[in-house]
Amino acid sequence: MEKICYSMEIQKQQFVNLIEQNKALIYKFCYMYANESDTPQDLFQEVVINLWKGFPAFRGDSKIQTWIYRIALNTCVTFLRKSGSRPKTQPLTADLLVYAEAAQTEQIKELYGLINQLNDIEKAIVLLYVEERSYDEIAQIVGITKSNVGVRINRIKEKLSQMSNN
Repeated sequence: MEKICYSMEIQKQQFVNLIEQNKALIYKFCYMYANESDTPQDLFQEVVINLWKGFPAFRGDSKIQTWIYRIALNTCVTFLRKSGSRPKTQPLTADLLVYAEAAQTEQIKELYGLINQLNDIEKAIVLLYVEERSYDEIAQIVGITKSNVGVRINRIKEKLSQMSNN
């Protein structure tokens, strides 16, 4: 497990580095969960604030990325619940493409459009799956069992396949 040094200057630099290394995934969550009244950038800011608040308390009991994903997911879902609305389907924009690690193809854009139509848990699972997280890590982040992750991934794949055929 990773240890974090708590000197304030070192802590600030570690946090900035952590955000830089994980901003693409955080933005993906924010784009998928943004609704009509909140922009993905607002949601990103909320996630970063919550990460900063929790950063000193991170003990290294899990991978730091697992902790980041969990905070991002919880922040996005909480933000959605507070707003009382469903997220709108939002196409990928140039902002997201700036943070993407590879060039986006039409198939990837279509896939993200379909993912955006899934429910909150399905979105989180498929985004983590696409990021090549292990079933154990997905289970820990989402709060379900490892076997349930496998079942849900298969169902999500079927659902996305059916959606793409329509």
